Amino acid sequence: GVHRQILFTTVGWFVGYYLTKRTEYIYAKVDRELFEYVRHHPEDFKTKEKKRIGELLEDFYPVR
Repeated sequence: GVHRQILFTTVGWFVGYYLTKRTEYIYAKVDRELFEYVRHHPEDFKTKEKKRIGELLEDFYPVR
């Protein structure tokens, strides 16, 4: 009956809440490890010089 629906809804909400928190924790841990690696090895992650938009696009030749 209704009491089972309320019970399953409550259990599902708590399980979903726990899984969401665990997923966020795992992603935060991976992000922290990656940022630490980048911080300790800057030679592997050199910033490229920025290109202007004109250098990225091909020249435009109108067709007549």
